[in-house]
Amino acid sequence: MDISIVVPLFNEEESLPELCAWIERVVNANQFTYEVILVDDGSNDDSWEIIKQLSTKNTFIKGIKLQRNYGKSAALNEGFKATKGDVIITMDADMQDSPDEIPGLRKMIIEDGFDLVSGWKQKRYDNALTKNIPSKLFNAAARATSGIKLNDFNCGLKAYKRKVVKSIEVFGEMHRYIPVLAKWAGFKKIGEKVVEHRARKYGTTKFGLERFVNGFLDLATITFLNKFGKRPMHFFGLYGTLCFLIGFVVSLYLAMSKLHDSNFTLTNKPAFYIGLAVMIIGIQLFLTGFVAELIGRNSTERNNYLIEERLGIE
Repeated sequence: MDISIVVPLFNEEESLPELCAWIERVVNANQFTYEVILVDDGSNDDSWEIIKQLSTKNTFIKGIKLQRNYGKSAALNEGFKATKGDVIITMDADMQDSPDEIPGLRKMIIEDGFDLVSGWKQKRYDNALTKNIPSKLFNAAARATSGIKLNDFNCGLKAYKRKVVKSIEVFGEMHRYIPVLAKWAGFKKIGEKVVEHRARKYGTTKFGLERFVNGFLDLATITFLNKFGKRPMHFFGLYGTLCFLIGFVVSLYLAMSKLHDSNFTLTNKPAFYIGLAVMIIGIQLFLTGFVAELIGRNSTERNNYLIEERLGIE
């Protein structure tokens, strides 16, 4: 199969027939073998009924219905599990992503050898205050933290080699950081393509300003997991040791002052309580590192490393 198109959706009953018809025209014009996997993320409108009708008319259209609204990351993850195509393309269901971009994205994967290609909505039709400006700040932070030079991490229109989507797990709200997850998994050839961004034709946006707060929190999470996910003691132990040493030096200085001057009162000095508190914090951080290491060593996934190729080994 040439391509699998994964479309996560929530309450998009109006746009689905038009979107699927557009996708069908594009893939047929390019003679691609394909499947469209529509993942209904717990919609409370008639989206699932529409999906069933579309699937009856076109057997290449498939559907997955989640029990409730888990979020876009969960929908993508379930869609990735079901894909069979050599190239996987994701797009949003709101008609703001153009299916006409599919051939160009596939070409960059097949002919140019990219592992992942992310769309860049260079010209946007969103509200500048609630989406465009926060998005620029978010993307700048993601670039600085991850080292991946993409202009639009959160663009829903992306293309992947099959191996990429089968090697990563998208959880929480990590759909914004799929390029980072791919790089973390060892896929280094990540490209970008300027894509058309269309004004929303049906319905309203399902995301508010809180997504940017969550985005920055997820960025901190994925940065920590990337660096210290398999060696947490290197983080907690380092800062725990530093805190303990600082507190110990302060306490030692106060103790020596007490020995030198019998009238010196320890409990009247703020430094005594500060030093004691810093030592306790240091011990707690150190113990946190130990506990994290114990959990990591007993995890069934502790030694799940991705292997590029095997030679002479079944």
